[in-house]
Amino acid sequence: MMKIGIIGAGHIGGTLARRWTQLGHQVSIANSRGPESLGDLAAETGATPGTVQEVADGARVVVVTIPLKNVPHLPKEVFHHLPSGTVVIDTCNYYPRQRDGKILAIEEGLTESRWVEQQLGHFVIKAFNNIMASHLLKNGRPAGTPGRIALPVAGDHVLAKDTVMKLVDELGFDAVDAGPLDQSWRQQPGTPAYVADLDAERLRQALAQASPERSLDWRA
Repeated sequence: MMKIGIIGAGHIGGTLARRWTQLGHQVSIANSRGPESLGDLAAETGATPGTVQEVADGARVVVVTIPLKNVPHLPKEVFHHLPSGTVVIDTCNYYPRQRDGKILAIEEGLTESRWVEQQLGHFVIKAFNNIMASHLLKNGRPAGTPGRIALPVAGDHVLAKDTVMKLVDELGFDAVDAGPLDQSWRQQPGTPAYVADLDAERLRQALAQASPERSLDWRA
């Protein structure tokens, strides 16, 4: 059992809360509207609603799964005071035309997750950003199942990455090491790995085939 805090109660955040509580983890969840708005989700999942500070406090893993444009508005002191071993998972994607507007550093080539890391002041591991929430909820399979969907996990910290890869496996997906955080652009929107539901071998091929040039559809 692991204590996990989730910041963001949208599609991915809600799905992770549902699945991880089912697996026996101690899950708390926060959103921008306050704990009182999370009563229905708490009743459904067993996750404990709280503030950002409350869900991060004492958590072994903290998941940031909010619109990218809102990341700078998170209380930085929460992340500055996290123990150095706390694993922060970034699931965020940059949708400049659909939602986030222009983020200059990303437009100039900084990877999404490196930008998130800079905003938070704590290292992050990139995961859960390239799968539809409904597929994350329903399409997990036991290890060894032929065609089991694989999810990429990118990051610079070996032990933290290993923790996240184990959580991916628990959820019913093969975890593929996607390299350091500066390579996490290989799983961003517009790449062959994005929402493709590939098995491990095909996912590795897709990551290798990705282009660092962000296509016009995914630029401001």
